[in-house]
Amino acid sequence: MTASAPEPFRVVFVCSGNICRSPMADVVFRSFADAAGLSGHIASTSAGTGDWHVGERADQRTLEALARRGYDGSRHRARQFTRADFDRSDLVVALDHSHERVLRGWARDDTDADKIALLMSFDAGAKVLDVPDPYYGSPEMFDEVLAMIEGASRALFRQLEPAIRSAV
Repeated sequence: MTASAPEPFRVVFVCSGNICRSPMADVVFRSFADAAGLSGHIASTSAGTGDWHVGERADQRTLEALARRGYDGSRHRARQFTRADFDRSDLVVALDHSHERVLRGWARDDTDADKIALLMSFDAGAKVLDVPDPYYGSPEMFDEVLAMIEGASRALFRQLEPAIRSAV
């Protein structure tokens, strides 16, 4: 009888409507896992605190910003975060303080609350902890937001990678 492989480490990235920031974070983070050969050991997804865009693709400007940096966000479909996401996830990553507050309000207990972190808190060089919402901004703002997300996602991945590798 052989031992089964450990469950993947599961991360969910959360923003407001799940069409700009959190899909970017999911796609970028997943690309780091794929590049490191750990895609079978790390799973990521994204969700929104609101239900305005459920079922929709990512904002076109999000898709374009991702494509300019070599990422493919075409598979994304927006969904709303539910309390069941706490059960399915090892880490719940908020893109700004407003999302963090909502998530902490939805947490059923300390176990749920302990899973919540701000994405930018993983980037030691970050000057701000909130990733700004580019929705009402220019295409250039989408690129700036993506650059912030890339830096913080890289730092998050580097923090998780040694523990994931040791569990494999």
